[in-house]
Amino acid sequence: MKNLVIVESPSKSKTIEKYLGKDYKVTSSKGHIRDLTTTGKYGLGVDLENNFKPNYKIITGKSKLVKDLKKEAEASDYVILATDPDREGEAISWHLLDALGLKNNYGRVVFNEITENAIKEAFKTPRKIDMDLVHSQESRRILDRIIGFRLSKLMQNKTEGKSAGRVQSVALKLIVDREKEIEAFTPEEYFTIEAEFNDFTASLTKYKTKKIEIKTKVEAEEILSKLTNAFKIEDVKETTKNKKSKPPFTTSTLTQMASSRLGFTASKTMRLAQGLYEGKNIGTETVGIISYMRTDSIRLSDVFIKEAYSYIKANFGEKYIGKVKQTKKKENVQDAHEAIRPTSIKRTPESIKSYLTPDEYKLYSLIYTRALSSLMSDETVSVTTVVLDNNDYKFTASGSVQIFDGYLKIYNKYEESNDKYLPNFKDYNSNIIVSKEITSTSHFTEPPSRYTEEKLIKEMESLGIGRPSTYVKIIEVLKERKYIEIKEKKFVPTVIGIKVTEKLQEYFSKIINVEYTSNMETDLDKVAEGKEVWYELLDKFYKDFEPLVKEAFDSMEKDAPETTGDKCPECGKDLVYRYGKFGKFIACSGYPECKYIKKEEKEKEVICVCPKCGGNIIVKKTKRRKEFYGCDNYPKCKYALWDKPTGEICPKCKGLLVNKKGEIICPECDK
Repeated sequence: MKNLVIVESPSKSKTIEKYLGKDYKVTSSKGHIRDLTTTGKYGLGVDLENNFKPNYKIITGKSKLVKDLKKEAEASDYVILATDPDREGEAISWHLLDALGLKNNYGRVVFNEITENAIKEAFKTPRKIDMDLVHSQESRRILDRIIGFRLSKLMQNKTEGKSAGRVQSVALKLIVDREKEIEAFTPEEYFTIEAEFNDFTASLTKYKTKKIEIKTKVEAEEILSKLTNAFKIEDVKETTKNKKSKPPFTTSTLTQMASSRLGFTASKTMRLAQGLYEGKNIGTETVGIISYMRTDSIRLSDVFIKEAYSYIKANFGEKYIGKVKQTKKKENVQDAHEAIRPTSIKRTPESIKSYLTPDEYKLYSLIYTRALSSLMSDETVSVTTVVLDNNDYKFTASGSVQIFDGYLKIYNKYEESNDKYLPNFKDYNSNIIVSKEITSTSHFTEPPSRYTEEKLIKEMESLGIGRPSTYVKIIEVLKERKYIEIKEKKFVPTVIGIKVTEKLQEYFSKIINVEYTSNMETDLDKVAEGKEVWYELLDKFYKDFEPLVKEAFDSMEKDAPETTGDKCPECGKDLVYRYGKFGKFIACSGYPECKYIKKEEKEKEVICVCPKCGGNIIVKKTKRRKEFYGCDNYPKCKYALWDKPTGEICPKCKGLLVNKKGEIICPECDK
């Protein structure tokens, strides 16, 4: 009997084939094989009059692949569809089933990790395609196609924007709204008062029992005038608090943590995680070393939990064994998934470090440590709080000391426990304590901060918009469309990004908003669960959406580009500012009849004077885009340096001194 197995990624094929043995041939679809056509009304590839029936075509460049797969399938007794364990993977399996003409001689298997045990266990219980999952994914694709095509056409017609999308436009709105909050923010001054003692500092919090807020310098000075240096110890409380470990990673929390702790972008994190999932050559075997990395779930398999508990007990002791984390939310979680975890707790980061790149090692260490620590006991701290009275003004100070490290035994690399000691007030001979100094400090309220990649993903997840597989893609599209810029690792909307958002909100505020988008995700989940009919969901949406589009095409005013004040040298019409793939540029307002574009000369950044010829040392780039510093009189003067010159001259060789990793050296004399 010959069995054909089809997976999504070619890199999985050999590993899985080795696990299954000679009776199985494993090949790959290389991702999606079909997509919607651009035929029919508005080029949607969907029959709007026939329950939104999709019209599919083989993706360009994949015809030969599909033809070869069909031959292989016809020559096989049984075909196993083993695409990824999510809705998208289910849809790819269905497309393969349909395109290859498979009947009943097929099975669908799913696995969350690429290890021998997991693969063999999955192949024991093949099932049929889950059409509810397929319809949920199809509905999402059709929704995105309808909104994307119709709104993108509108934006291109009425603005200089290139695209709009169901989730993309909501994410952009979050960034634009935050920018407007920042622009509208007016800082307000406030004051704090602190008393400094020999070994701690206490802050003013109340007057008698009322919380105190100090708005002006006059108020602060008035309070200071009523205080003495003598404080009465009014109350000392000692409590014990437990701090729980965090759950294992989901896609969202992994990208956030990798950003804050490792400095990785979300796209880099997911690229590395994909490689760790698909398999690494670990000495004598190639094996997937983490579970599937696109997931909303924090669930861990019973097998992993048992293995981890044994490891914790053997290496740290029974008192370090903690409780399994349970999700607090049921909605929008694909419970067939697991959290992101190592496939074997015995495969410690150090034991396989030599087989991984430095970045792979960093990410694997983070995933491994988080999953293991999630099953460890709480950190226990002793917290002391003292209340000091000074003429009815109440000052408080708190301290905490770790009693038991718990999960921080291994997680302290990513989360520190900072002990803050207070003196033992029981040792004092009197209940009066004297301060060294009492001071007031002026502060100003801060505006809300712009979104970083990490914070935007966290916000999208908490609002229920987007999915694990879409977070990275959404951010990348916003960058590509020049709707946002990145300044100091924070997202700033561009002029065109703001304009597109404002136009969409003018006509589509009922649909392009957080609540509608989140509710749509819930409805798509209901389709996946068989609780809602997919085409009825689409019909309800389309009846709300299309009238808004038609009204916008009729009523939305076309943006008038801002003029520069200059005339086109070719036709005499006004030159205007436009926005394209590479940002802002100047072009003729007579486009498309006149295609004049003004070429902007980039300013050269002058670093210092060339010591050889007196020209300018400027920033240059090699053919491979590596920066260096060279003379602008090249090729007459070929003086060049790899490190940034300071402008100072070396007293020995008369060349330029440079800053190399914070150290000032001469590249010639200090070799």
